[in-house]
Amino acid sequence: MRLMIFGAGFSGRAIGKRLSETFAFVGGTTRSEDKFAMLREHQISPFEFAGSGFSSELETELKTTTHLIQSISPDKSGDPLIPLLDGKLRDVMPKLEWVGYLSTVGVYGNHDGAWVDEETQCKPVSKRSVARLEAENLWQNICWDADIPLAILRLSGIYGPGRNTFENYKKGTARRLIKKDQVFNRIFVDDIAGATELLIQNNAPGIFNVTDNEPAPPQDVVAYAAELLGIAPPVEIDFESADLSPMARSFYGENKRVSNAKIKQRGYKFQQPNYRAALEYLKDNFYPNGI
Repeated sequence: MRLMIFGAGFSGRAIGKRLSETFAFVGGTTRSEDKFAMLREHQISPFEFAGSGFSSELETELKTTTHLIQSISPDKSGDPLIPLLDGKLRDVMPKLEWVGYLSTVGVYGNHDGAWVDEETQCKPVSKRSVARLEAENLWQNICWDADIPLAILRLSGIYGPGRNTFENYKKGTARRLIKKDQVFNRIFVDDIAGATELLIQNNAPGIFNVTDNEPAPPQDVVAYAAELLGIAPPVEIDFESADLSPMARSFYGENKRVSNAKIKQRGYKFQQPNYRAALEYLKDNFYPNGI
């Protein structure tokens, strides 16, 4: 089996590293050669892809690709792979057996704190989530036409080693923003890799929420990290008066509880089922002496 990851960023690198043990080859793309060394550290063979076309080296490798992960966010023109693969997926990747598209729970939009699952109607709010839903639909069409199973992984807020609340404390950017009844789901990056592996093993198609068990107020996460560090948490800041970027503020415009029952019914057991377990793991393994 040979895997290609388009957009080998934080999640893609975790997927590549995990699957390097079972795949004969794992490749990944990045926009710049500056990231090649980082990809190699994760056992990923690097390829440059800027979105406008495939290099001869990448084109050759795609001829033998059996599994594809698309992790590149849509830009102003949409998903960069769609124009290159629409109606040509089998021509570009004749050995392809399965496709995974990394999307976001943002496609559900705002549900005022109610639970949502894969059957819930999507009503995205932000432009980026609208673009994600459009990309999901286009990938479904492309894979349907090529008769290739497609799994859409809808991810919640991603964190893990190097990207977490402890790092925010380290940088002095940790804040306890308070917005009444606001909750978010989260997902540990290793669980994205684990869920992807399970879906590949089962050649599974469909839409799956890849998210933790426990939607929680964001200020609780910040406070628990402080408790583990043995320091005082930041003072509470009212959301309405907080100085936030438009993008940061837009996240708080969506409030929902996302169910992960479907992926668990498929047999996936989360390594980090909630933020407390994840923060404890991070503290013990990456910050044993504090920050």
